[in-house]
Amino acid sequence: MSDKSGTLTDGQKRQFVTEGYLIMKGLYSPNELEEIERTFEEISHRFIPGHFEPVLNASSADPLSRYPRVMQPHRFDETALRYMLHEPVLDVLTDLFEEEPLAAQSMFYYKPPGSRGQALHQDNFYLKVEPGNCIAAWLAVDSADMENGGMLVVPKTQEHEIVCPELADESESFTKHLVKVPEGTKAIPAVMEKGDVLFFNGNLIHGSFRNKTKDRFRRAFICHYAGQSAMRIASHYRPLLRADGSVAETDINHEGGPCGVEFEALYPH
Repeated sequence: MSDKSGTLTDGQKRQFVTEGYLIMKGLYSPNELEEIERTFEEISHRFIPGHFEPVLNASSADPLSRYPRVMQPHRFDETALRYMLHEPVLDVLTDLFEEEPLAAQSMFYYKPPGSRGQALHQDNFYLKVEPGNCIAAWLAVDSADMENGGMLVVPKTQEHEIVCPELADESESFTKHLVKVPEGTKAIPAVMEKGDVLFFNGNLIHGSFRNKTKDRFRRAFICHYAGQSAMRIASHYRPLLRADGSVAETDINHEGGPCGVEFEALYPH
C-alpha cells in the first residue's frame, strides 16, 4: 500500500490533489476506536463550560440540545489530545502537506437520530491559515451514510477561492452559513465505514444532511491541521501543536475572511 516516498501511494496523493479529498482505512485499531467511544460517552454526561454545554435535565424538540458538538476536547482530555496527535493520521498529513503537520482543532460530533445536518461550507473560511491551507481529518466513529447524516463533498472545489457564505436554512442546518454548489459541480455522499478517515482540503465545499434514522447516531472525531510553514491562523485555533505536544508559535490572523471580522468567532463543522 505504501510507496518509498511515504505513507501514501502516488494514486492516493493524486486523488487528494485532483478531487480535494481522500478516504483512508486502517488508521485506527478496534481497541483505539473503542477507547474513543468510551471517552466521549463519559464526556456526554458532563457539562464542560466553553467546550460542551448540553441540556442534561430537560427535554427538547432539538436532539442537539442534549448532544451538542464537543469543541476542542484536546484542551481538557488527555485521550482526545493523544488521538488528535495520532501517529498514523499525522503520517498521512505529512504526505499531504509535504511538511510537518501542526494540530489546530479537535471536535466530536454525536449527531443523534433526528438531528439537523450542517450546510455546505469551507473550513479555511474560519481557520484562515496563511500561507497555505488547513486539512481536516474526519474519523467515522460510526458508519456514516446518507440515512444517518453522513458527509457530503463537492469534488474539485478545493481549487475554488473562499467565498462569502449566504444564510442557511436553520430548520435543516444547525449552523447559519451556506456556500452554494458552484455551477458545473455537485455534492456527492462520502459513504464511510466505522474507522474510516476522510481527509479534505480547507477550501473543499462540504457539509451533511439531517440524521433521518430513529436509532443510529453518527459520531465523528474531527481534527484540523496546518502545515509547519503556516505563519498565521485565527485566534480560536491557537496554539498549534507539534506531534510531541509542544507548541508551535504562530501569529494571530485578525482578518475576517472576505466577509469581514463578524465571522471570526464561528467554528466549522
